[in-house]
Amino acid sequence: MRTTQKRVCILLPNKQNLDCTVGVRARGHEVLNSVLKQLGVSELQVFGLAVLRDNEYLFLDLEQKLSKYFGKRWNRGSLMVPFILFLRVQYYVENGRLILSSKVQQLYYAELRHKVLHSESRHQEALFFQLAASALQADVGDLEQTAEGNEEEEEEEGEEKRHRHYFLPEDYFPSWLIKRRGRDFLLQQCPVLHIELRGVTRSQAVLLFIKEAGDLQDGPVTFYRMKQEKKGLRSSILLGVALKGVRIYQDLEGKLCLLYDFSWTDIDRLTFQGSRFEIAAVGSLCLPKLVYYTPSAFHSKHVLRHLRDSHRLHIDTRGVVGDIQQLDDTEASHFYKEAYVCDTTRLTHRLQSNSLTSSMSDWSVAVETVTAWSKEEEEEEEEDKVFQEDALNICVFMLTVAEFELCVDEPVELFVDNPAELSWLAELAVDGPVELPSSYWAAVGVEMKQVLRRRADEGVSVD
Repeated sequence: MRTTQKRVCILLPNKQNLDCTVGVRARGHEVLNSVLKQLGVSELQVFGLAVLRDNEYLFLDLEQKLSKYFGKRWNRGSLMVPFILFLRVQYYVENGRLILSSKVQQLYYAELRHKVLHSESRHQEALFFQLAASALQADVGDLEQTAEGNEEEEEEEGEEKRHRHYFLPEDYFPSWLIKRRGRDFLLQQCPVLHIELRGVTRSQAVLLFIKEAGDLQDGPVTFYRMKQEKKGLRSSILLGVALKGVRIYQDLEGKLCLLYDFSWTDIDRLTFQGSRFEIAAVGSLCLPKLVYYTPSAFHSKHVLRHLRDSHRLHIDTRGVVGDIQQLDDTEASHFYKEAYVCDTTRLTHRLQSNSLTSSMSDWSVAVETVTAWSKEEEEEEEEDKVFQEDALNICVFMLTVAEFELCVDEPVELFVDNPAELSWLAELAVDGPVELPSSYWAAVGVEMKQVLRRRADEGVSVD
């Protein structure tokens, strides 16, 4: 029996979940409003609602009906079985202070923690120790110093053993690193770095973790699988939407090889035509046009939207990041980090001397594998083909001076075909509405400047 009410379960990055009931004609923003109310926040800023499709997360267009994402199952579903959505980071940021809400900041931290545990950046081994130390400071606070001076050696050994068992390596290190180094090594070395963060508050440690995770090769990146050939059976190409641009990887027997790392200023044009995806680099790079294929036109639409809004966010936050960096510099005088850095350097040398070094070719990205959609979703793919023919003939994302202040000269051709014939292109025009308006980031900048002004009035140098 069909019902006019649908139950939606939203899985959060901190492993909690929220439930809401919506009407059969509900749109994405109704679920988001319920999430905001239950979390007690006014906005989620860098987060978006996502659905799993073809083992891949696609962020919802909040103005679209939920039935568009769940297909025929939506009309046949009941309140007994919920429809699953995910609250995930949609836009990564350079600094955690860009996220004003402490609750949202904690969710951002939780997702990065998960990504670190599943990271395969094996050439960045020392960074994982830094991240573990920061996470421990954020989770448990200050670690008492071990015995010093003329105390008995037995007391020192007892103190060391006590420190070695206050955390589980599995909660702070990827499985491959635990296997490589051994649990005893991690339990012995991690407290050495953790103790150097004494005096750093838990909230400061969260910000430190967010900043350090930005250096992880496969950390703050959203991946979309693509094929090199339209009729190819295997999606061996991964497009990564990163903080400062786009990365292209190739999956070689389960390990990823970085092919291209484009900053936003390196890209002249991104073009989707149905499932066909093209990247045209600026002429100075002397690169051929890159052509790949998404699973469907439905994917193309959502990947393009994510690329567009991520780029706009990067532009909107450039000025604010400078103010935040100035604030970070003033706070750096309140706690001493140099010893932490030095110990990290010594740890790096210790790791290298431990006969277990790693190379760039060793690393790969763990892409979460989940159960494929049912036959009902396969039927919906047929509907997508019709959508591909009727609605998504071609769409071009241009990085021009007028729109994003990137290119020195405006490209001669803006579109391959006449955009006036395409109604969907108008919907996704690059100057259309963005989830995170520039006014929000202006407010962040004002708050940062107010903090700096207060610090200056208190006699704290901001130079």
